[in-house]
Amino acid sequence: MSAPPLILERLRISLAGTTLVKLDATVPPGEVLTVMGPSGSGKSTLLAALVGLLDPIFACTGRVRLGEVDVTGLPPERRRIGVLFQDPLLFPHLSVAGNLLFGVPPGVDRRDRRRRVEAALAEAGLAGFGPRDPATLSGGQQARVALLRVLLAEPRALLLDEPFAKLDAALKDDIRRFVFARVRDRGLPTILVTHDPADAAAAGGPVHALAAGS
Repeated sequence: MSAPPLILERLRISLAGTTLVKLDATVPPGEVLTVMGPSGSGKSTLLAALVGLLDPIFACTGRVRLGEVDVTGLPPERRRIGVLFQDPLLFPHLSVAGNLLFGVPPGVDRRDRRRRVEAALAEAGLAGFGPRDPATLSGGQQARVALLRVLLAEPRALLLDEPFAKLDAALKDDIRRFVFARVRDRGLPTILVTHDPADAAAAGGPVHALAAGS
């Protein structure tokens, strides 16, 4: 079942009286809104506001909603907004399966947890890789595991923080297809921040150009 739309309602973020971000948008389930801009234009600040981790030196007005649910005042752990970062950020002290288990919500029984992890490994093309050290995976394999760990947490929306920026050119197209296919399959409203027009083209959705006062 698709998640509800992600709605940014008159969202305004400013610092010391200077507006950094102005954004009104509705992101339907399964669609990707790309927010483009150079370093320092406010992309990371926008994502921090959406997940509830905005530094208090910034002023933020407006609302963030998932359908009819206003999550603006909720703590990060209750927003159910997942984030995929530029680096995979896999835990080095856990196996590949252990990293995936970390994403499974609490309260899921042990057998179902194992089943979900095995399904995620198969989806990543890594069946049988559960006991492996994540350091032994290629960059593309690590990127797949990182995404599926986020998805195992059952987010209602997804934020992509330049997740393709550090991948080799040969891997980028493959990982883009993998990521955006899962966005569509799961019906997740998604916001991608990037400075790469090729990312926006692959996402296939609307594009918002971000600059000071945008």
